[in-house]
Amino acid sequence: MHSMLKKPTISLVAAAGALIGLGAAPANAQDRHVAIVNETQHAIVQFYASNVERGTWEEDILGEAVLPVGQTANINIDDGSEACMYDFKAVFDDGEELVRNGINVCTTSTYTYTEG
Repeated sequence: MHSMLKKPTISLVAAAGALIGLGAAPANAQDRHVAIVNETQHAIVQFYASNVERGTWEEDILGEAVLPVGQTANINIDDGSEACMYDFKAVFDDGEELVRNGINVCTTSTYTYTEG
């Protein structure tokens, strides 16, 4: 069964100062764009961001793309639910998975994956 919610979208950021999604938004709207930074030694081959109230992971936001080492992806986490709290899961090219729970995408503009 298909969900009626919008799938989060991704665009690779070419420069730190890139402006994405220029447009007027209502004063009470929350920005749910998060720059995902890969400062590990492995490419991120899958990335998931699921509303904490869901019991399962949503679709892989990267799809066929990968997030190479040292690169940043600007992800629109907005799924239409107006939720701010999300769980993130990154899957790396060596098979390792990192899950981070309870990320507030309304107040977090950058999330960095690092070694360690």
